[in-house]
Formats: sequence, structure tokens, C-alpha cells
Amino acid sequence: MRGKVHKYGDNVNTDEIIPARYLNTSDPDELASHCMEDIDSDFMTRVKPGDFIVAGANFGCGSSREHAPLAIKTAGVSAVIAGTFARIFFRNAINIGLPIFESPEAARTAQAGDDLEVDMDRSLIINHTRKTEHSIAPYPPEMRQIIDAGGLMNFVKTQLKTD
Repeated sequence: MRGKVHKYGDNVNTDEIIPARYLNTSDPDELASHCMEDIDSDFMTRVKPGDFIVAGANFGCGSSREHAPLAIKTAGVSAVIAGTFARIFFRNAINIGLPIFESPEAARTAQAGDDLEVDMDRSLIINHTRKTEHSIAPYPPEMRQIIDAGGLMNFVKTQLKTD
């Protein structure tokens, strides 16, 4: 995964990721069109496929809506890197196949526009702009399989076909 950084601070909540006024739809493209608009009104005009959201502590706090990671993933973001994640956001992200990585150091040093790479096989976040590397904890094998399958539902469908 390689792309540019879109940087945010601490406590980015699910209402800022996808405002509640848009939750009358479950259409991923419609949700993505409003991704981050209350915290960054230009996000959808700047984000490119493969880019990263990088934030401080407690990313995804607030209500436990699955719409938030779905909007991020459908917007083309390859992964979210944060100092820490709200636990329910963490689980929802894995369930829909959005890779997320906790790295307080990478989150602190990355700046908007930096050229970032995540190497899941080597468990590294590489900031090509700042010439830094940060280790990340590898996913447990089962979680990696869910992410590689594109989410829990796809993983289960694949497992049902092979059993």
C-alpha cells in the first residue's frame, strides 16, 4: 500500500467520519461521497485511491456505526494509521476489510501530503518523505485472512465454499 497522508488530530469521531444526517442510506458510494466532510470539507476532492488517513489517539470514537469504516474504504483510502483506535471502530474496520494500524510514532511524525507506504508482510510503516520507518504489530493470521478477503462476509463465503 502506498499513497499520500491526510492528517487529523485526536478523537476523530464517527459523526465526523460520516455525519449522522447521511445514515439514511447504506449505499457505500453515497456514504463515501460524504466521508470526513464535517471535519475536512475538501477531503473527497483531494483523496486518491491508495491514500492514508493518519490521526492521533482514539480514532473512530463515538457511536458504533459500521458506516464509518465503510465510507473510508469506499472513498479509496487504503488504510488508517492512528495512535489508538476506539475498540468498536477497530472491530468494524476489520469486519469490512479496512486495514488499520496503531502506531503512535508514525501518527505523530507523519504530515499531510507525506508519501507513505505500509508493508504488511514486513510489518512496517515507511514514510518516504521523512525517511522514517516504524514497526507495527502484525495481524493475527485470522484477522489477516479477513482483511485479505475484503471483509468478514467475503471471508465467511470463501470458507463455506471450501468446507
